[in-house]
Amino acid sequence: MRQKRARHISTGRILFAIIVVLGLLASACGNGDDADPTSDGGQPVDTAEPTASPTSPEADATPTETGMVGGEWERIGPPALADTEAEAFVDGINAFAFDFYQFVIGQQDGNLIYSPASIDLAFSMVYAGARTETEAQMAEVLGFLPQAEQHPAANALDGHLNALGDDPPESGGEGEPFQLSIANATWAQEGYPFEEAFLQTLAEHYGAGMQVVDFVNEFEAARQLINEWIAERTEGRIEDAVPEGAIDSDTVLVLANAIYFKAGWLFPFDADATADDAFTLLDGSEVTVPMMHHRAARVPYAEGDGYQAIALPYTGQNVEMRIVVPDAGRFEEIEGNLSPEFLAQALAGAETYDVNLRMPKFDFKTDLDLTEILPEMGMPDPFGPADFSGMSSGGLFIGEAIHSATIAVDEKGTEAAAVTVIAMEESAMQPAEVTLDRPFIFAIRDTETGAILFMGRVLNPAG
Repeated sequence: MRQKRARHISTGRILFAIIVVLGLLASACGNGDDADPTSDGGQPVDTAEPTASPTSPEADATPTETGMVGGEWERIGPPALADTEAEAFVDGINAFAFDFYQFVIGQQDGNLIYSPASIDLAFSMVYAGARTETEAQMAEVLGFLPQAEQHPAANALDGHLNALGDDPPESGGEGEPFQLSIANATWAQEGYPFEEAFLQTLAEHYGAGMQVVDFVNEFEAARQLINEWIAERTEGRIEDAVPEGAIDSDTVLVLANAIYFKAGWLFPFDADATADDAFTLLDGSEVTVPMMHHRAARVPYAEGDGYQAIALPYTGQNVEMRIVVPDAGRFEEIEGNLSPEFLAQALAGAETYDVNLRMPKFDFKTDLDLTEILPEMGMPDPFGPADFSGMSSGGLFIGEAIHSATIAVDEKGTEAAAVTVIAMEESAMQPAEVTLDRPFIFAIRDTETGAILFMGRVLNPAG
């Protein structure tokens, strides 16, 4: 056996991609023959019917929450990955991840962190109520499956990932314990009628029975309630995700997905070895950053045409951070080739080497307005003249879609969180334009009997 030589990686150049890859997905073996849970056969459910006003002192803590809709259905399973189209669902998430990356970097500069899984799961709940061209556009851009396959697959992946955090195995390394949690929630306007099949899909496949609130009269209190839920589900990493003005009296439904991840490196960095060092920016200038140093970490490593690639494993689960570091002067070229296939091939032939790794500590947050991004990516209808008739007959559209994500990397490991919030509003009739700038006829009448009291015409208002 040949001696493995030590490899040297310095991320004093720009970090290209930091992507958490979850590697326990089994091959899908097809979906069952269950009927489509989102078929149009459901009946509208008035959210006022199951409402029960809080009477206990404890209930005063959430004054806008007045009940729950969808409580008659329990979450299914979740089914095994192999019993659903989970593999195709994950392929859709990953394809969207790279399409989204390329679009966003063309619109803004600087650091970027986002969660394709959170965006897909949140919009998957909305997709349950989409029909006709609205449904088709969402499927095309987000990589969604047909309705009958989409929601069981989402449930299976959600359950699989949550199970990693619920019962992590004993750590095989020196790092901190593994944590991963995914949560879905919805808040609906009191008294608003939603389709029964839509409510059933949210409850059975996303565990998201609707909490009833009063957006009309207490939208600010509802906003605070939603932000409290987000802060709790992200361990305080994301606060005030829903800004003032994002929810108002026109809001009838808010859907949210939150993901929290925290894991220690399988081989932690020695904090005593961290020291300030230079990080070279794209324009060739340098900034001084805390640079971690790991000597002889035994990790997968590969070299490609114009880049180095490395996989840093976390404790306890088959989860890793893959990093691609382009050679100096080739960042834009390598970044332009980014795709699911590129990321897979970058380490396809990797071998485990002793790697001397220097890597900066970092901690940053990204806020994205999806109402500006997704229409330009090819799905304008959900944000405009939408067809969400599978959700409600009220003529709903997406008024706000917010995504926030944050990541912190240090000597111990990684902590990351993301939330996607979607606010649905009821379409208003476009006002007709009427200008009395030419002759007109009028009648003054009794509206109850129809009797005309006065009638005439105006040919010249000036006399």
